[in-house]
This record gives sequence, C-alpha cells and structure tokens, in this order.
Amino acid sequence: TTKVFKFNWQRFNILKGLKQMMFSPQTVLRTIKSLLFAIILCLIPGWIIWQEHENFLPMYYATTEGVAAYMLQMAFKLASYALLPILAIAAFDVWQTRFAYREGMKMTKDEVKDEQKQAEGDPVIKNKQRQKMMQVVMQRMLQNVPKADVVVTNPTHIAVALRYNADEFPAPVVLAKGADHLAEKIKAVAREHNVPIRENVPLARALYKAVEIGDMIPEELYKAVATLLASIWKLKPRAN
Repeated sequence: TTKVFKFNWQRFNILKGLKQMMFSPQTVLRTIKSLLFAIILCLIPGWIIWQEHENFLPMYYATTEGVAAYMLQMAFKLASYALLPILAIAAFDVWQTRFAYREGMKMTKDEVKDEQKQAEGDPVIKNKQRQKMMQVVMQRMLQNVPKADVVVTNPTHIAVALRYNADEFPAPVVLAKGADHLAEKIKAVAREHNVPIRENVPLARALYKAVEIGDMIPEELYKAVATLLASIWKLKPRAN
C-alpha cells in the first residue's frame, strides 16, 4: 500500500502538538509535582532561616567548633523538614506512575471488541457464512424433493417431503421440510416434478416438529404415513 507515504498536514499541526504537550493530564501532573518540589525547597529553608536569624549574630563570637556544630544542626534541621514532604511526593509519584501504567495497559472497548472478533470471528462475516450455508443446505434439500413420494402440507405454512424405499430404509425418510416461504418453494418443486401433495394438518405439524431432514419418521407416525402412501400408490403405482 502507498497510503502511508501520502503527505498528511495533520502531522504538522503545531497547535495540536502544543495542546498535547501543555494540556495533557500527564503534563499537568508533572508540572504540579515540579512546582511542589520548588515550593518545598524554597519555603522550608526560608522559614527555618527566618526563625534562626536571631542566632546568626552571636555566631560571630562563637568558637570554630561551636559554629561547625551549629551549621551541622541547621543542616540536619533543614534536611529533616524538607525530606518528609519530598518523600511523600515521591511515594505519590511512584503510586501514580504504576497506576498510569496499569491503566495504559488496559484495553479500550474498541480493542476488546476487535480482540473478540479475532478470537471468535467477525459477527458480520459469521452471519454471512451462516446465511451461505443455509442457502447451500436449502438448495440441496430442494434438489431431493423430486425424489419424494409425497409432500404433506399444513396446508399453507408447513410442507414436509417424504420418501419410502424399503431397500434403503425400513421406514419413510424426511427428504425436505420447511415453513412459510420455504414451504412454498418445496410445493413449487413438487408440482414441477409431479410429486403428489396432500393436505394433512396434524401429520404435517407432527412431522415438522419431530423429524429432522434425513431422519426416519418415529414409530407413532407409521400408521398415518402408511395410510397416506397407500392412498397415493393406489392411484399411481411407484415407478420402482
């Protein structure tokens, strides 16, 4: 692809860059921490020196050991007063950095959706694949309708195509079944190939609910189906 090499003015947007640099949450937080450090390192020593300014003049008459001891005492006091706030800020900085890292590692809702699509497959593509498979199954099913001995109907909502050949199966088999629009297609194919169509509401409903395509009918429906097939064979003997 050559799209990545195209010139993009948005990459040279100075105002957008300054906004990201100056007004991002991370920049504001770093600025606040720097200001706190500066305030601590300026105000605390100034406050301590202001409290001790009365002791500076007597140091003129103190011995060298006394001046050194006083300077060490002042240095320890300055370090102690300034160190505690700095440690508190440092502890907060460590916590905030780890928190920001954990939050940055978390996936957004869009990223979670993308990962699910990659793991489970895109729902749109899966739906299209399912529709394609259903079309293939329906086409194969309609191709078997001409082999049927009879199509039992509801009469308008359900159609079930049956075939009985003792050499193949010990009981009649459902070659195709469908409701509504698919039922109309089954009946249309049956008419086109002169397959008998018989209306039997209880039998059609029972077959549609109880038997899957390619399965034999249950034993409790033997009598009803046998009666239906016998009436058809009396009128027109089977070709085989």
